[in-house]
Amino acid sequence: MGLFIGLCYDLKADYLKAGFSASEVMEFDDEETIIALETALLQLGHQVERVGNGKELARRLAKGDRWDLVFNIAEGLKGRSREAQVPAICELFAQPYTFSDPLTCALTLDKALAKRVVRDRGLPTAPFEVVNTTAEAAAVSLPMPLFLKPMAEGSSKGVTGRSLVKEHQELVNAYQVLHELFGQPILVETFLPGREVTVGIIGNGSNSRVVGVMEVIFTGQVEAFAYTTLNKDEYLERVSYRLLIDPEPLAAQAKQLALDAYHTLGCRDAARVDLRCDPNGVLQFMELNPLPGLHHVRSDLPMMGRLGGVTYTEIIAEIVESAWQRYKC
Repeated sequence: MGLFIGLCYDLKADYLKAGFSASEVMEFDDEETIIALETALLQLGHQVERVGNGKELARRLAKGDRWDLVFNIAEGLKGRSREAQVPAICELFAQPYTFSDPLTCALTLDKALAKRVVRDRGLPTAPFEVVNTTAEAAAVSLPMPLFLKPMAEGSSKGVTGRSLVKEHQELVNAYQVLHELFGQPILVETFLPGREVTVGIIGNGSNSRVVGVMEVIFTGQVEAFAYTTLNKDEYLERVSYRLLIDPEPLAAQAKQLALDAYHTLGCRDAARVDLRCDPNGVLQFMELNPLPGLHHVRSDLPMMGRLGGVTYTEIIAEIVESAWQRYKC
């Protein structure tokens, strides 16, 4: 059955035109992504209407407009709970929508809170501290080397070659730079030197399935051995990818840990889970994105689908079906 679907998104060009900086809108989508998503939904027999950002959605809903389903990829502009804004607006107006609810979207954007919940469930995650002041940075007691990142950013914002530190003065300097740039607490965690994988999941409850376990392999051109902003932007030169498949032991370990994190954090419809090995080769939870990127070429979820023989349109179809089944129950 074809649905009337409203597309909700933050378009990078709109915010740049309004005077926002490239850094402020790094997480937002470009026109190419919106067109790809729109095209896939139309190919699936749905009627599609572009809604725009959260403010526009609120205005339309308050006016009385409704859709069978809102397909939400809006990240929000300000605040620790910005990814929860569109889901909260949808729930306020009883408007069905894709992906996770406000609680999960807010929880997972705060990397430290997500790690606490995962750790409380008994799942492995690297030791960490949250640093709010220079004095706290100087007093960090975790053994070196350490890795620093802003606590509530996506798209690897703030993750650079300087994020990896090997002595305390370096840690204090890196903290000060990040705090000055982002004005938020900084997550300091034990550096994980092993292999890195990202896992795509689609579905709900017992119907959740792993789309793929994709290893991120850093080449000789890499900025640092981490998925930094630069390495992501210049992935063709700096990073290569391969799908891990059974019976490779890391594949099975990654699938189980990713699914456990997905369910523990209350994800719905789809998400991407980032994992990395400690020095003993044991995978650790790093973070989870409940609004996975959906650029048809360079986003991780479509990429792992493509490597596994699943088309972009098939991925979008599964996400819509997962969301629609939730509301039919």
